[in-house]
Amino acid sequence: MNYADIKKFDVANGPGIRVSLFVSGCTHACKGCFNYTAWDFNYGKPFTQETIDTIIKELSAPYYSGLTLLGGEPFEYVNQKGILPLLRQVREAYPDLSIWSFSGYTFDEEIMGEMYDKWPETREFLSYLEVLVDGEFVEDLKDLSLRFRGSSNQRIIDVQKSLQEDQVVLYEFLDEKK
Repeated sequence: MNYADIKKFDVANGPGIRVSLFVSGCTHACKGCFNYTAWDFNYGKPFTQETIDTIIKELSAPYYSGLTLLGGEPFEYVNQKGILPLLRQVREAYPDLSIWSFSGYTFDEEIMGEMYDKWPETREFLSYLEVLVDGEFVEDLKDLSLRFRGSSNQRIIDVQKSLQEDQVVLYEFLDEKK
């Protein structure tokens, strides 16, 4: 697996200050994608244990709220396999940090409906996630006012509650008034 970038002090891709890993490789090819250079699976640098060590060390700073996975596409099978060692080590070192992922795949139809039973990696991958922002970016539905989403078709899903209830449960932001 390759990765396109690691962003430190990221405040755009989840709540609080985060470390964000942008993986390489995506087959969605969404029109208007902000990160089209990362569609190529060979783009960027190899993702190694040294890369994981760098992320783990960075996350030790007390101001980080969590880790975010983006792309490219984290749920491409080769990327799931590549990301799992990172997720295991982050969860072991920092059990209270939130882990978010963005995916062009839909949670209920593609991830749960196809990948979950096909690949054991998907099951384990999901076990580490707090939140999944799902759905392809749709340029005609682009809305800059949306929090942590690019287009209105995308959902912010509470992964663990969704798995427990066997249905999509949207994530509730505790800092917002109802």
